[in-house]
Amino acid sequence: QVRLEESGGGSVQAGGSLRLSCVASGSNYRCMGWFRQTPSKEREALLTICDGSPFYADSAKGRFTISQDNSKNAVYLQMNRLKSADTGMYYCAAGYADRVLDPGEYNSWGRGTQVTVSS
Repeated sequence: QVRLEESGGGSVQAGGSLRLSCVASGSNYRCMGWFRQTPSKEREALLTICDGSPFYADSAKGRFTISQDNSKNAVYLQMNRLKSADTGMYYCAAGYADRVLDPGEYNSWGRGTQVTVSS
């Protein structure tokens, strides 16, 4: 397992953008990605990078982008054209996932960072 620390959450108006960052304490993982939990949904996958390849959940396609800096053991989530429905807690996770968009496949989780989008 690795320790993960997210940053970059906050409040933004609908249509705005935010960039979340996640830094891992080591590199003992194959996948590192972003998940979201809202009051109306269970924790869901957004995007992840596994062995350098990105995977997108349908809910993240078109507005969200993931990038990685291996030199820093970091991944970033760029979120554009944010909507009020994007409000929630955003988590970074890492692990050796086979089902890469399944939260249960990840064994290291950050504490999360809150994103609030106001309309």
